Amino acid sequence: MANNYIIVGLGNPGEEYVETRHNMGRMVLDAFINKNAWSEWKMDKKTNSLISDGKMGKSKVLLLKPETFMNKSGEAVKPLVKTKKAAETLVVIHDDLDLPLGKIKISFNKSSGGHKGVESIMRAIKTEGFIRLRLGISGETASGKIKKPQGEEKVIDAILGDFKKTESDELKKVIKKSVIALELIVKEGREKATSMLGTL
Repeated sequence: MANNYIIVGLGNPGEEYVETRHNMGRMVLDAFINKNAWSEWKMDKKTNSLISDGKMGKSKVLLLKPETFMNKSGEAVKPLVKTKKAAETLVVIHDDLDLPLGKIKISFNKSSGGHKGVESIMRAIKTEGFIRLRLGISGETASGKIKKPQGEEKVIDAILGDFKKTESDELKKVIKKSVIALELIVKEGREKATSMLGTL
């Protein structure tokens, strides 16, 4: 049986945030729409979000870019996800400081890891049982250790900072890979997509 998926790209609205690390979720959805030639974004008052919808395989898919700030992301999702069952086909794409740039992870039923947008959604729909596509944004040392900013001020500077020019190739690759990962989740289901992610 086909599922209906809701895919949410987290970020902040407004021109000044477009290229920031915190907006990776929104960047991926823009790339997804371009690749699949879906309808242009339109404003939806009920969710206070930009939305686009289409079909992929047998599944109906609704894409959502909340027009609230990151820490209020749950307000957009709440009207659409009323049950724990519905939450199982909710996909939230977000930046992740615990992973280096270039790394993507699919998680399900895991804690927020301190991400304010994810926390807001968990509070709004009262469950952690949804799919997350986590996109690394931290640096790495030469030996492959993660260089995560320390202290609240440095974290805020990092997540609201733009990507460096030297990172643009890596960013393009990650966005491309993330779009494929989303397509796999919708067509093959979460578990199969998770096992296939390593081969991308």
